[in-house]
Amino acid sequence: MNAPVDAALQGDLIHAADADGITKHVVGAVIPNAEGKVLLLHRAADDYLGGLWELPSGGVDAGETLTEALHREVAEETGLTVTAIGAYLGHFDYLSKSGKKTRQFNFAARVTHESDTVKLTEHDAHLWADRTQQEQVSSSVQTVIATWRENVA
Repeated sequence: MNAPVDAALQGDLIHAADADGITKHVVGAVIPNAEGKVLLLHRAADDYLGGLWELPSGGVDAGETLTEALHREVAEETGLTVTAIGAYLGHFDYLSKSGKKTRQFNFAARVTHESDTVKLTEHDAHLWADRTQQEQVSSSVQTVIATWRENVA
């Protein structure tokens, strides 16, 4: 799981997803702060999957690589700038709001921390979550965070 995120790995991940009948690609980031807490975002109650705590994540646009999407989505959702993408942490599948088979590819990421000010655009709250608070996420995201903790943290 701790492979470098190069073009070959990204191509292999997309190819495997396509072979599995996945029609939508999403990227997610495990972003720690200096204390090792992980950034979680909260979906508004009236949103799809409302009330869920999740990793910063979002869809991959046509013609965009997974890492390009990760940079863009983190900036759009949090106002933070990704400075480094580390290990690939695995994926999980789910059905999107529109019913598409979706795969979320998850990566370790570092962001600028001159200011830990998170500027939310799509969520109603954020949390730098310690280990106990990380239990608020889905079991799929808990697995991703555990992989990060075992291989990267």
